[in-house]
Amino acid sequence: MGPSGSGKTVIGARLAALHGALFIDADDLHPAASIAKMAAGIPLDDDDRMPWLDDVGRALRERGEVVVACSALARRYRDRIRAQAPDAVFVELEVTPDELARRMAEREHFMPPALLASQLSTLEPLAADEAGVRISAAGAIDDVAADASAALADQSLR
Repeated sequence: MGPSGSGKTVIGARLAALHGALFIDADDLHPAASIAKMAAGIPLDDDDRMPWLDDVGRALRERGEVVVACSALARRYRDRIRAQAPDAVFVELEVTPDELARRMAEREHFMPPALLASQLSTLEPLAADEAGVRISAAGAIDDVAADASAALADQSLR
C-alpha cells in the first residue's frame, strides 16, 4: 500500500515471486470510468472507491496465496478490504513526497502527477492496531522486497 509512485506494483510483484504467490495489481480491477476520471486529473471519491475496494478484498480472499498492489491510503479503505479479507496484512511503502513526484514524472501511467497532493492528503499511515508493516521503499527493488518479506516474517512471529 502507498500513494502512486511508491513502488507498489514492482515491489508487490517481486514479493509475490519470492513467496510463489499470485500477483494482482488493483489498478487492473478499477472500472473504466474510474481510470478515465483519474486520467483526467479528477481524484476518485469514496463512491468510486468502495466497490473497487470490495473487489480487492474478494481477490485477496478468493485467490489463495496472493499479493495485491493497492493504494489503500486511508484506514477506512483498509477496513473495507478487511471486511472481505479479514486476514489481510498490509505492507506500507514509505517514500518521501519529493521522490514520489520524481518517480511519477518519469513514468507513463493513468495517474497524473497532479493527483499526488490529493493522495498525500488522504494517506493515513498504518496504525499500531492494524496487521502490517511499514518499510522504506527508497532502495533497490530486490532489497525493498527482501525487507518487506523479512518484516512480514518477523511480524508473524509475534
